[in-house]
Amino acid sequence: MGAKTIAGAWSKRQVSYLISLFDQDTAELVALMDGNSITGYRTAATSALAIDLLARAGAVTAAVIGSGFEAQKHVRALAAVRKLEAVRVFSPRPQSRARFASELADLGAAITPAESAVDAVAGSDVVICAARSYDETPTLLGDWLEPGMTVVSIGSTVPEQREVDTATIARADVIIADVFHEVLHETGDLLAAAADGIDATAKTASLADLVAKRHAGRQSGDQIVLYKSVGAGIQDLAVASMCADQAARRGLGAQLPIHIRPVTK
Repeated sequence: MGAKTIAGAWSKRQVSYLISLFDQDTAELVALMDGNSITGYRTAATSALAIDLLARAGAVTAAVIGSGFEAQKHVRALAAVRKLEAVRVFSPRPQSRARFASELADLGAAITPAESAVDAVAGSDVVICAARSYDETPTLLGDWLEPGMTVVSIGSTVPEQREVDTATIARADVIIADVFHEVLHETGDLLAAAADGIDATAKTASLADLVAKRHAGRQSGDQIVLYKSVGAGIQDLAVASMCADQAARRGLGAQLPIHIRPVTK
């Protein structure tokens, strides 16, 4: 068991994430972990699972909007489940796009910086949105989408945030949500769509139902499918626990200089 704590210094646009893990039986503190790193791995791994279940069979060409930490983690996770034919990346600064291509060169796929988001998206099988704009203008427009595309949106998780536009929600034949009710009722993308008269409830299902085969997911090769992620604390704790176990086995990490003992009640 455990907790994920978030501390923000909004004047400096800085946030710290801390995951504390406790022994399930004794309540003793087991580990303190970098929550940002854990969340990055968790988000990317969950997206890769969704892509593998939703994208058309075979190798994929991926478009990535964003070039930072989350975007890189997503490409690496995708490469673990599907062969990458090519990756096209767009972010506003050319140097960021070049750095992204350089840091993922070890994957062996052709990684090409694109001059615009629409150029990156054109002809792709999978579109990964991993960078919302500061002014909350959507970074992906539904008019750019082509039949058969699988879209992943991870960058808007609260009502104030936008990442994909209303047309994307309207054009999606199937929407898979990692947390069903939060995606429908607490994300800016879905709230904006609802305000425009688009009720996505009937075409939305949970990732759990997809994995358990209670929902068919993609039903034809020309459908547009959207996976929308807001994240769940239980996923963070599950991944953190796995990482703590691996670290203990490999002798990694630093021993805390103090011991925080449980209190008997």
